Amino acid sequence: MDQANIASLVSPLPEALSPWTMFMKADIVVQAVMIGLVLASVATWTVLVVKTIQLRSALRKGRGALSITVAARSLSDATGRVSAEDGVVGRLLATAEDEIDKSRGLPADGIKERVSWQFERIEAAAVARIGRGIGILATVGAVAPFVGLFGTVWGIMNSFIGISHAHTTNLAVVAPGIAEALLATAFGLAAAIPAVVIYNLFARATGGYRAVIADASVAVMRLISRDLDRQHAGPAEARRSAIRAVDAPLLSIANPAE
Repeated sequence: MDQANIASLVSPLPEALSPWTMFMKADIVVQAVMIGLVLASVATWTVLVVKTIQLRSALRKGRGALSITVAARSLSDATGRVSAEDGVVGRLLATAEDEIDKSRGLPADGIKERVSWQFERIEAAAVARIGRGIGILATVGAVAPFVGLFGTVWGIMNSFIGISHAHTTNLAVVAPGIAEALLATAFGLAAAIPAVVIYNLFARATGGYRAVIADASVAVMRLISRDLDRQHAGPAEARRSAIRAVDAPLLSIANPAE
């Protein structure tokens, strides 16, 4: 076999393929897919940083205010130590105090019911606010692998077209195009896997935050019930004392000392 035939069978090896080189040589569609996946990955890590800060701050405030509320003996005692700026627990206390002020003289059961309704809305709003943005993680985790697969299919299709034009199946000709195509799948997995893991972590953390709010709601309702019972027990005790004061002379007359 002469040198020309050997040269035709053994083409020179391509230059070393780095991810950057493969990206620069990829088709424009594959490049667009990769750029989109990189942006999705950046969004994932941004959500991680922002929501971690928010959740830690909310949990710290919530647990601190909850411990104060549980230890308080009355609603006024708790509101004096926890302000509305101290997170959702402060808003629960402020809402309860406002409703009691507006409902003075009304039945206790109605007050508790109205406060409970407002607490449900406050809890739902707080959980929705802390969970805002986490849905991006679910979207990236679900869509990114398929976007990467699309880039791979498109790249392999172009590789086969290149093979047909080159009239050769030499690995040195085929490999770069296939490697560029597979890089899109790697990008998709690199974006999707962290997104799914982070989403699950935040789902558990959000559940813990929801539990803190529920505990705080119960603690505030207990203070409300205690204060209302004190208010109703005061007049009743005064009436009993007055009755005892009136009955005492009558009993002494009916049972004179011997």
